[in-house]
Amino acid sequence: MSTDQFRIVFDGELVPGVSLDTAKSNLTRLFKSDADKVERLFGRGSVHIKRNLSAPEADRYVQALQRAGIQARKEPEAAKGLTLTIADYAPAPSSEVPIASEQMACPKCGHTQPAAIECQSCGIVIQKYLARQTQLGETPAQRNSAAHPYAPPRAEVGTPTAEYGELKVFTTQGRIGRLRYLAWTMALTAAALSLMLVAGMMSAASVVLGVILTGVFGIGFLLVSIQIGVQRLHDLGWSGWLMLLYLVPIIGTVLPLVVLLMPGNPGVNRFGPPQPPNSRAVKILAALWLLVPVIGVLAAIVLPTYQ
Repeated sequence: MSTDQFRIVFDGELVPGVSLDTAKSNLTRLFKSDADKVERLFGRGSVHIKRNLSAPEADRYVQALQRAGIQARKEPEAAKGLTLTIADYAPAPSSEVPIASEQMACPKCGHTQPAAIECQSCGIVIQKYLARQTQLGETPAQRNSAAHPYAPPRAEVGTPTAEYGELKVFTTQGRIGRLRYLAWTMALTAAALSLMLVAGMMSAASVVLGVILTGVFGIGFLLVSIQIGVQRLHDLGWSGWLMLLYLVPIIGTVLPLVVLLMPGNPGVNRFGPPQPPNSRAVKILAALWLLVPVIGVLAAIVLPTYQ
């Protein structure tokens, strides 16, 4: 085995500030596996997550696992060769040094032999056989994982999870920051005002139709506002149920300021990875809120002159 190959080792240690449940949930998404398989990675001592990686590949795997909330490390693969061990002293015609080598069991035929790439009995290439069994959904290699050093982890690490979360407006999942919260709220407010204008125009033709449209548009505005607010609370690491505090008289006036001013968690929390960087459109929409008090002052000055 070449000296520039590495393996990823996990000892069960978590990133400070990340709970065990959060780490397991993130690993489930990272491994694209089920919770039972991820559970087997904990409490078993050192587990080899991935082997035979180049240095850049190993660094990418370590970074992906750290974003998921676990402390993994890369180790160079042991050089292929023999390990010498000094035997206990005993009188003998010659003082030979016995040779000890790491033993393994073939995952196909069960033949025990020194660690090697191929089985000396059935001739299979062990790594290729294990990869094939993983694709077929068969697990004999996983059952023998403690018997030989070439067993893959219970869940194969595929493409590392995205560094940033996916943005969706009409959902209570995910996270958004302060500027994006302001930008989305500005866009929602502009859309609501436009729809209310349409409802007002329709009420000129039919009062009943105008009332119905106003009610439908109002309910839609409320639901989307709740979804955006829940995502902002998720960015702070808080449950979306805290939106109910808006109904409490005193707390309901303080909570909006906290949501607007308090920065979110910089890394992964129990609601997922952070939002992507703010685009120029987000910054422009958020900055439009600065015009609201200016327009209000101008309206207060100009409107009395027309009365």
